[in-house]
Amino acid sequence: MNDQPQIDSLQELDRRHVWHHLTQHQAFDHAPPLVMERGEGLYIWDVTGKRYLDATAGGVWCVNVGYGRQSIADVVRDQLVRLNYYAGTAGTPVAARFAEALIARMPGMNRVYFSNSGSEANEKAYKMVRQIAHRKYGGKKTKILYRERDYHGTTITCLSSTGQEERRMQYGPFTPGFVEFPHCCEYRSQFGEVDNYGELAAKAMEDVILREGPDTIGAVVLEPITAGGGVITPPAGYFKAIEAICRKYDILIHIDEVVCGLGRTGTWFAYQHYGIQPDIVTMAKGVASAYAAISCTVTTEAVFEAFRGEADDRAAYFRDISTFGGCTAGPAAALENLRIIEDEKLLENATHMGEYLMAGLQALKDKHPLIGDVRGKGLFLGIELVADRATREPVAERIAMQVAGACMARGLIIGRTNRSFADYNNTLCLSPALTLNQEQADEILSTLDIALGLVEGHA
Repeated sequence: MNDQPQIDSLQELDRRHVWHHLTQHQAFDHAPPLVMERGEGLYIWDVTGKRYLDATAGGVWCVNVGYGRQSIADVVRDQLVRLNYYAGTAGTPVAARFAEALIARMPGMNRVYFSNSGSEANEKAYKMVRQIAHRKYGGKKTKILYRERDYHGTTITCLSSTGQEERRMQYGPFTPGFVEFPHCCEYRSQFGEVDNYGELAAKAMEDVILREGPDTIGAVVLEPITAGGGVITPPAGYFKAIEAICRKYDILIHIDEVVCGLGRTGTWFAYQHYGIQPDIVTMAKGVASAYAAISCTVTTEAVFEAFRGEADDRAAYFRDISTFGGCTAGPAAALENLRIIEDEKLLENATHMGEYLMAGLQALKDKHPLIGDVRGKGLFLGIELVADRATREPVAERIAMQVAGACMARGLIIGRTNRSFADYNNTLCLSPALTLNQEQADEILSTLDIALGLVEGHA
């Protein structure tokens, strides 16, 4: 688009009428809002014609197979003409086919409940846990444990299970029955320099279980890799220890794959790196690469069987509905998304290019004192910025904002921890589409190098 009056008009319409996510709109009193117009592959263009390499997969880890996928648009259009919707009280062929294809990639899981967003998928899981507590345990085991620094959604109940204090500010009172346990970020070890950090971090969860009473706790919800809380990969042995503790106390394991699922880390789901068997897995963002809205709450057959009962038992089924969980565009897009990931070997590419990016980030760490730690898996990588490497003092959030801003000015969009904590809004995030190639990875690394140098030069 190069018609300046039209550009000005669109920006003014947006400024006047659109309420943006996570944005202080007073900034638009002095500068026009960013309005994106089109995308292709890893690149996206705003209405002024400026091109960006999007290393965030749509800003929030969604567009896993990249922009401009005509084949996904085609199958969605064809499905909508055939049947656009029927409520989830009945099935549709496309939902059944997608459920089968999804379950085939999740050994040990068997049932798929459809809804629309990650927050909603997690809410469904919490309701399942609560209803099981009443059906199996006489109303006990209603508590759900969540981990410090993890994030599970924007609804009040999802925020009740979110370990990010700034995300929760001004939204209380919260839903009762959610209990926090300590994080597992080894770079920010609570136990000093130890050889068994994973074991100790898992034991910290068990301590909370014993304090609350195992007979009161129905489930634990965890991100396999903490996303917006700082791209925290679990330490060695952590998840196997978590699994053993949960089995010991009859506690369901709920893994939130909303960010990490559908190939982002080089496997279909991030929990699969760690050899555990969840009871519930939730997913959203990458399920259809944001070509249509869809989320899934996937359970074992054992969880599903807890809701079986006689037809005249008014409480013996999952008493829930997601209105737009009956839309067929989501599973249609998701099926084609699976095909693309498989046919184009994007899991393998995520692994290979993730290793390439990680090596490049390690080299940048050697060069730039701002970088304290780099971590991640596949094409999900974090760069933690520090004011002092020796003390690991985090930089102020404005420093991370400056690095991201310098990248943006040079046509690279990166993510960052965004007003989630009092002290630790200091992690940059790279999560490009799984189609990333070496030339694009080099562009990311070279732009980051320039941006870090500029900020260090003015610090």
